[in-house]
Amino acid sequence: MIEMTISGRAKDLGGFSVRRLIPVAKKRLVGPFIFFDHIGPAEFEPGTGIDVRPHPHIGLATVTYLFDGEMDHRDTLGVHKTIKPGDVNWMTAGRGIVHSERTGETARAAGHKLHGIQTWVALPTEDEETDPFFSHHASGELPEIEMDGVKMHLILGSAYGKTSPVKVFSPIFYLHVESESGSVFKLTDEHEERAVYVVSGEIEIDGRLFGEGEMIVLDDEASIGIRTVKTACLMICGGEKLAGDRHIFWNFVSSNKDRLEKAKADWKASADAEFENSAFALPPGETEHIPLPES
Repeated sequence: MIEMTISGRAKDLGGFSVRRLIPVAKKRLVGPFIFFDHIGPAEFEPGTGIDVRPHPHIGLATVTYLFDGEMDHRDTLGVHKTIKPGDVNWMTAGRGIVHSERTGETARAAGHKLHGIQTWVALPTEDEETDPFFSHHASGELPEIEMDGVKMHLILGSAYGKTSPVKVFSPIFYLHVESESGSVFKLTDEHEERAVYVVSGEIEIDGRLFGEGEMIVLDDEASIGIRTVKTACLMICGGEKLAGDRHIFWNFVSSNKDRLEKAKADWKASADAEFENSAFALPPGETEHIPLPES
């Protein structure tokens, strides 16, 4: 029933922490999900915030989902969008895109909290070089699913007879679940791979207790119930296995290792050319970038 459990590895990024769940050596993907980070919770004093400078992606889609706070997204398509709790930012990198993530001026001046999840969804091989695009869906556009003591927000894909409006490339599901103490619900069994992440609270699966910061990866055939021991916030994700292997270097994902080498060379050459007439461009209004790491 339970294939494995993963405990998040917290990393201090200066003023806030990030807890990474996947990829790990024994579990590279859950369905098409290839990266899963728990950000915060963090509280920023007035005048401070986050500044993730422009950086590139290929071969994936990024998904930002917040429980608290807000974040400004800018990309090379000219998109400038503020994401707030319950909204979805889905950015398809495809053949290549550059974006930044920063605290907006109003939130930075006032001081703010930040708490959320960032994930990457690997694209099917035939879609890895698709044109980049960005979509934003406000919280009210996403389907709600309610059971006794349980409320779910369907972020991506299909589950429990509902379908999210976010455009995706392969069978997938991604749920934000708020569950009251003592409630029990059956996990959707319509997807090949599934994992449950405990953002807060405590749950029981197959007679075992799990708490904050733990991801429970389930067997393909598992039909399970989840009992809430202490009021919990959960993120549940998964979908169909992707055909072929996926390789990662930095912010690049591809089924082809040579494609990663090209992306690395393109980013370095773009920076050397100060992003003029190059493979990658900076988002409008941005003048900084994150250099290509050595490893």
